[in-house]
Amino acid sequence: MITKRIIPCLDIRGGRIVKGVQFGNIKDAGNPAERAKLYEDQGADEIVILDISATDEERRACFSTISAVRAVLSIPLTVGGGVRTVDDARALLQEGADKVAVNTAAVRNPELISLLAEQFGSQCAILALDARSSGLMPSGYEVVVSSGKEPTGIDATTWARRAGELGIGEIVLTSFDRDGTGAGYDIPLLQAISTSVSVPVIASGGAGNVDDMVQAFEAGADAVLAASIFHYNRSTVTEVKAALAAHGLLMRP
Repeated sequence: MITKRIIPCLDIRGGRIVKGVQFGNIKDAGNPAERAKLYEDQGADEIVILDISATDEERRACFSTISAVRAVLSIPLTVGGGVRTVDDARALLQEGADKVAVNTAAVRNPELISLLAEQFGSQCAILALDARSSGLMPSGYEVVVSSGKEPTGIDATTWARRAGELGIGEIVLTSFDRDGTGAGYDIPLLQAISTSVSVPVIASGGAGNVDDMVQAFEAGADAVLAASIFHYNRSTVTEVKAALAAHGLLMRP
C-alpha cells in the first residue's frame, strides 16, 4: 500500500504567509521559514510554496523566501507562482525547489508542460489546477487562472487529461469555491479529475478537519494539501496523521 501524504501549503505575498477565502480577504499567517520548519518537525511529508502575487505582478517567485525555507527544510519543496518559461523553472530549482508548479502560463501555453518535463523530468513538473463549479462545462467545473480572477472556458477534466498527455507529473487540484472555507474538499471535483488522469492528484481547498481528509483520500486523492487548519493551530500535522492512521490510512512516520 502506498502511503498517503500530508502537505502544508504556504501561500506567500511580500515574504509572509497569507491566507484568505476564495483567493481573497487575505490575512497574515506567519513567517514562511519558521512555519515550514515547524511542519517538518511535526511530520509533514512535503511543503508547497505558492507566491500568489507573482503572476499578477509579472515576476518570478520570491527567491529570498525560497532560500530561507530551503535552508531549514529537508523534505521535498514544491514552488509555484510566476513560472512562465523553462528559465523561470530552472531558477527555482537552483534556488532549492524540488518541484515547480505551473498554472496560468501553462493554460496559455500548454507546450510549457512538455518543455518542463523534457528538461527536468515529469517528477519536477507539477500542474496547479484551479477550478470552480460551472454548469456550462461537461464535467461541471471550469478552469480559472490569475488567482481565480479569470475564467478560461476550459473544462477542468479536459485540461487535466491534456496536461497528463503533455508530461505533467502531478496535479495540485484546488477548488476555488471551497478555498479557505473549511467546508471540506470538493469531492465531486476530486472524483472527476482523479478518474480522468493516471498521475497523482493532490486535493486542495476547503480542509476543515480530519474527516474532510478521509473523504478526499476515499475519493481518489493521493495526498491532501491544507493551510488554515495548520496556520491557525487548529490541529498539528502530528495530530492529523495519528487520526488518519486510526481511520486505517497508511501514513509515513
